[in-house]
Amino acid sequence: MEPIIPFEPMITNDIPAGEQWIAQVKWDGTRMLTYCQNGQVKLFNRKLNERTKQYPEIHNYREYCRADSFIFDGEMIALQDGKPSFYNVMKRDRIRKFANLPLLIAEVPIIYMVFDLLYCNGKWIVDQPLSERQAMLAEVLLPNAAVQMVESFSDKLGLYQACMDKELEGVVFKNLTSAYTIGGKDARWLKRKKESDLIAYVGGVSYRGNVVNSLDLGIWNKENEFVYIGSAGGGKLSVRDWKDVTHAVQQIIQFDSPFSNYRQPETNLEHHWIQPVLQVKVAFLEWTQSHTLRQPIIQAFV
Repeated sequence: MEPIIPFEPMITNDIPAGEQWIAQVKWDGTRMLTYCQNGQVKLFNRKLNERTKQYPEIHNYREYCRADSFIFDGEMIALQDGKPSFYNVMKRDRIRKFANLPLLIAEVPIIYMVFDLLYCNGKWIVDQPLSERQAMLAEVLLPNAAVQMVESFSDKLGLYQACMDKELEGVVFKNLTSAYTIGGKDARWLKRKKESDLIAYVGGVSYRGNVVNSLDLGIWNKENEFVYIGSAGGGKLSVRDWKDVTHAVQQIIQFDSPFSNYRQPETNLEHHWIQPVLQVKVAFLEWTQSHTLRQPIIQAFV
């Protein structure tokens, strides 16, 4: 059973009308597909990177599923003060010293929010409409403390307003007649968020004292040029995170700017260009006319 690239929603500013549309909370976590075959469970994220070891709560599939083989699609989340925290779930997702995992499991419990069933008891069901896949998911899923089924709502506007009131990430709207297109992205699934976010690469760092405290961010454009989109120092990173970044960048410092459109930062602080290999999730309000991010906030390293 080879891992697949999941179906993705498109961004919308509207709320779709019609009884064929349902709404689900957009959980602020990391997309995760769970594969079970021949009694073995494996987890892969949307980029096809395996994450089985990071989430042992999901290994015993008999605790949460009646089917003998399946593929679940969902979001792995961790809560902070009752709300999903991307920063917290990244603590689990990024762990590499697995000797520390038992302590981290106690510190950061996860919940796997399952919203789709793609394969069940030896049969692919991606061509069936979402309404039928959801019905089958409800039959085979056994909710527990670590695995839950994402609830669907017909009151789309009401759910969106409730999510905004609770400062949740947003809402996903799904057409109940939609099949699941592996590797696809189209308007049969839509997402509306309270703010935008993206995954950016770090191309430079500024220091305060001996510790990095600001990141120069960039993305690749259609011409495969690495372009500057802004700098950010505020966010959810801890003092320990900044120290880890400071240590990590020592290995990737370079003399020239990696950006095609950004040469000299406006700072009197110590600054270094680095190879653009570190990734961060950044939330922001909007794109400015100069094609930079307005009020970027670092959520976590990815």
